[in-house]
Amino acid sequence: MFLKEVFDRFMALLGLGVLWPFLLAVVILIRVKMPDGPVIFKQKRVGKEGCLFTMYKFRSMTVRHSGSSVSVAGESRITPLGAVLRKYKLDELPELWNVLKGDMSFVGPRPDVPGYVDCLTGEEREVLKLKPGITGPASLKYRCEEEVLAKVEDPQKYNDEVIFPDKVRINKNYIKHWSFVLDMKIIIYTIIRKDLEEEFLR
Repeated sequence: MFLKEVFDRFMALLGLGVLWPFLLAVVILIRVKMPDGPVIFKQKRVGKEGCLFTMYKFRSMTVRHSGSSVSVAGESRITPLGAVLRKYKLDELPELWNVLKGDMSFVGPRPDVPGYVDCLTGEEREVLKLKPGITGPASLKYRCEEEVLAKVEDPQKYNDEVIFPDKVRINKNYIKHWSFVLDMKIIIYTIIRKDLEEEFLR
């Protein structure tokens, strides 16, 4: 785990240093295309050992909306620019700051809002043993989650009864088989948008 920690901090610092011109360009685009609101979206998420932290993302939605915590592709609260940012996961680049601060890791279970974590019981709470990640095995499997939810009749119910339990199962398996090599593999597969082998998803 020490190697994971060192890698996270070093690569987050390097990423912010290298990508700052691109990040600035995204900031300007959001300011121009979505002027009515902040550039950065901030939300409380649950981190390691159940501790709350503030997660940062580029804002991709309108400021005033009454939507649920589940996002669906094509819904009106997602702006045209926001849809592009979300499609290519560019909205998540500010999470590099969370990694540098030590709130998150590059690889791990995606951080949930408190309400979902409260539903975890028994062995399911093992997913809180590691820092949440920008990407992870469950993120790879559900990288098109918003498109999947757009095809079902009740997205919130499908997420709560199918997707969320499956993510918990996958993340428990990730923790059981964790290795630094596996983390590197997940990062590479995330970049090239390749599915992780079924052995890591069972």
